[in-house]
Amino acid sequence: MKIRLLLAIGFAFSILLFSQKAFSQTDTTNTEEHSKAKKGFSFAAIPALAYDTDLGFLYGVIGAIYHYGDGSNYPMYNHKVYMEWSRTTKGSGKNVFLYDNRTLIPNGRMNIEVSYLTEKALDFYGFNGYNSYFGDQYLDSDNDDYISRLYYRHDRKLLRLKADFQGRLFSDNWRWLAGFVHYGIDVKSVDINALNEGRDVEDMLPDTASIYDKYVEWGVIPEGQKAGGSTNLLKLGVVFDNRDNEHSTTKGIWSEAIILSAPGFIGNDYSYTKISLTHRQYFNLYKKKLTFVYRLNYQGLIAGEIPFYMMPFYFRSTSTKDGLGGSKTLRGIKRNRVVGDGAVLGNIEFRYKFLETVLLNQNFSITLSAFSDAAQVVQMHAFDTDGVTAGYGNTRVENLKELDYSKESMHISYGFGLHFALNHNFIVAVDYGMAANPQDGSKGLYIGLDYLF
Repeated sequence: MKIRLLLAIGFAFSILLFSQKAFSQTDTTNTEEHSKAKKGFSFAAIPALAYDTDLGFLYGVIGAIYHYGDGSNYPMYNHKVYMEWSRTTKGSGKNVFLYDNRTLIPNGRMNIEVSYLTEKALDFYGFNGYNSYFGDQYLDSDNDDYISRLYYRHDRKLLRLKADFQGRLFSDNWRWLAGFVHYGIDVKSVDINALNEGRDVEDMLPDTASIYDKYVEWGVIPEGQKAGGSTNLLKLGVVFDNRDNEHSTTKGIWSEAIILSAPGFIGNDYSYTKISLTHRQYFNLYKKKLTFVYRLNYQGLIAGEIPFYMMPFYFRSTSTKDGLGGSKTLRGIKRNRVVGDGAVLGNIEFRYKFLETVLLNQNFSITLSAFSDAAQVVQMHAFDTDGVTAGYGNTRVENLKELDYSKESMHISYGFGLHFALNHNFIVAVDYGMAANPQDGSKGLYIGLDYLF
């Protein structure tokens, strides 16, 4: 069973226990009059407990601390600290520290991130979306074509250090953005021996080549990129934001244009420049209870060569996510399924807040959502196929076919979700998405913090 599925069940169960206890002690009349301004500090946390056949037991905690000052800016906070710590018994782990400051820069903000992520089996499906073949039969041990459950995976260790600053530009709604982010990335094959420790013989993972190993052998992933590397990015942009609330938005616009550059003079082995353009809009359809929202994004390479290990990142002004595919971009579609030099992304969502009350002196609400997500590679990543050979059960022609399987088109998913909000800022999201095309997988159940956007 996938680790995200069990993680979601564990988190949702924790939320339900909290809600049940709170409902039994507090009036639950559904009215905005029950919303109370918060002052001082507020803290929220969720335990993490799950199990995955290949990665072992997961345990940890996700939490956030908010400081609202005298409450005059509520529901906006003055300071926010987000922390995530989790481990699996097979060696994967997350160590995330985020700090959001809204008082240091007048009419601005500062975002600091220190993250170290160890992933024993990170999704990797090749390049250029549907051009790269996804064979579900390779993952099924009951199929004659079975290779390994971890065929589309590799090991990655990621250190990310980020400092972003924003300040007032033309008015309170316009802001400049400038920042720096360092990526230290180590990539290698999945350590099958480590993951097989403690297994019964009949349940062991086969020690066979993954798609990453094939790409390295064939030169599709160049020799200088196969082990990862160090990247230093400079960021410069402009942001327009007139939302009524950053985390529980019911109306407004949030748009941004960001240039990201990795010049050689600051120690980059590969120099390149990208652009990210994003427009998000929110419509209050009924008394701040029914909201329609959409997001459009284009991210593309302007100049230079981007190494393969830096391609699957989705950049925005407040944070950076792996993508496209998965919980924060294309729900129901395999993580990192849509990877190229440039891509477009679109999300639409209806949100209905059917419960809003005060529980244990905390503002609490539950929102139901229905969504559809879509993306497509529009700027193909070029790679060398001269080194492709016969092997792995295929002829050279068949292996070349898997590198150019189908014409790229729109990747689409759809689904629904539940969002539990505490004080309008700490939001636990449970989303269930389904892929429209089997080449993107089948479905996904996710748990995390905040709305998609």
